[in-house]
Amino acid sequence: MPGDETRPGAAPVQDEAEESVPFETPDIYGAYPRLTDDQIARLAQHGRRRTVDAGDVLIREGERCEMFYVVLSGSLAIVEGYGTPGERLLRVHGPGRFIGELGLLNGQVAFYTAVVRDPGEILALSMDQLRDLVTLDSALGDVVLRACLGRRALLVGQGAGFRIIGSRYSPDTRRLREFAARNRLPHRWIDLEADEEAEALLRRFGVGPEQTPLVIWRDTTLLRNPSNAELARFIGLPALEQGNGRGDVLIVGSGPAGLAAAVNAASEGLGTTVVEALATGGQAGTSSRIENLLGFPSGISGAELTERAVLQAEKFGARISVPAEAARLERRDGHYAVGFADGSEVTARTVVLATGARYRRLRVPGIEPLEGTSVHYSATVYEAQQCRTDPLAVVGGGNSAGQAVLFLAGYAPQVYLLVRGPSLEAHMSRYLIDQIERHPRVRVLLHTEVTEALGDKTLEAVTVVDHRTGEHRHIEVRALFVFTGADPHTDCALALDARGFVLTGAEAQACSVPELWQSQGRDCLTLETSLPGVFAAGDLRSGSVKRVASAVGEGAMSIHFVHRYLGHTAAPGNTDTSLHTRPKQSAWLA
Repeated sequence: MPGDETRPGAAPVQDEAEESVPFETPDIYGAYPRLTDDQIARLAQHGRRRTVDAGDVLIREGERCEMFYVVLSGSLAIVEGYGTPGERLLRVHGPGRFIGELGLLNGQVAFYTAVVRDPGEILALSMDQLRDLVTLDSALGDVVLRACLGRRALLVGQGAGFRIIGSRYSPDTRRLREFAARNRLPHRWIDLEADEEAEALLRRFGVGPEQTPLVIWRDTTLLRNPSNAELARFIGLPALEQGNGRGDVLIVGSGPAGLAAAVNAASEGLGTTVVEALATGGQAGTSSRIENLLGFPSGISGAELTERAVLQAEKFGARISVPAEAARLERRDGHYAVGFADGSEVTARTVVLATGARYRRLRVPGIEPLEGTSVHYSATVYEAQQCRTDPLAVVGGGNSAGQAVLFLAGYAPQVYLLVRGPSLEAHMSRYLIDQIERHPRVRVLLHTEVTEALGDKTLEAVTVVDHRTGEHRHIEVRALFVFTGADPHTDCALALDARGFVLTGAEAQACSVPELWQSQGRDCLTLETSLPGVFAAGDLRSGSVKRVASAVGEGAMSIHFVHRYLGHTAAPGNTDTSLHTRPKQSAWLA
């Protein structure tokens, strides 16, 4: 089979599989590896063999799966919408392959059904058994992890999973689409304005257009304009635990800084909770390719970096809850109580703020009605797939804009990069500039600024001005992607700099009343804010370097200062100062 025949180090079972399963999906993306005989033998020592008949269902769409299956003989089909009029075959696996994608590892419900196609034998292991085994065999663990990450990406690209039915002009439709896309949840959007399938589905469910947006899954489950939290619980994203006592550290934000803090805190035995208002990964999670991050010579997508970091944090026992929007912070009985928009509350001994920064919105005439439909502030596969036949423009001169241009140029026939400054060198890395200058579908326009967006329901063109000549002209584009810098994402009673970023260390202390730190008997720690025991890391912090690697470093450093704070505040006879090591509840690679 293509993609399998020349794979080095293949197990002998491979040739047999090709003969016995002629319709097996080829492993052309590296997402469907075949385990070696030795790896299967090691798994068999821990698992249970069982025979299966054609039609047996091993994993059912919409339900959590607690088992890891390896095909020993016969074949399995991965099906979407099993047993419904819209049933669709996604792939077929033969001997030596295993079943599962990212949802298997992080406790989400399955986005497909695994059904036996040809009778044979399978090997079944519980997730606990798999974790114990890969602890001793990191190579096997890496094979499984890489495959699961790749399979999630393929599911997303195939439009599998639930369907969102709604108008492109509806704010709630845009909200649901953004939440699903940012959390990398397999789904498909059906535009009420243009897709004939939308009308048929509405008739089938007896729903009028005025009741949209809808979320439909398996033709049996319908959610009417759910909140982000309702959709998250429906899919299996972990909710914020109520009554979880007083943890050691609460991390607000789950970009690179927040996830790095979570990994370090949880691995060092601190009771760790992470809360995120929208989606793990922050702005970095939307990056198509990060090529200047240490340890990834061929680059890594923001989505994969995020998923790996989330699994790593959960491995050590950190709780990560999405969505959970922090609304207030107050000191209470030597701890900090953080209240959330839904009325819930979490109390912790320390807080790490890692809420990052938000891209600035472009304020020009005509742009606001087009935001979310053809004006975007992130560039993911969902937006890119809508630009396969039309020209588009990217606004900005930094690394985020450069990464977006190169990613979008893989989809669109023409990409304009509109830069207000005289060159790219001022704010963009050289490796991105070189690629942009060589790309045949990218055109860079310097000294250029957008002055108006033109279009009724969708973008038709932008008006730009050349600051050298004062000339105004129209550029016909059907989508606009904006990356013009970022503003801090915070609304706390902390000392801030003139731009609104959080001050830390000596600068924060200088803005505080002298008695505050005198009562502490110490100076403000390097990443500590004007509230003792509250720390800031990453893009939120004044003076931070707006790079993924820097955010990761600050997140890790913040836990060093958390330990110093906890050690300083530990008082003799205080029974609430021990480190609260939590059990690994949803750990993947334990």
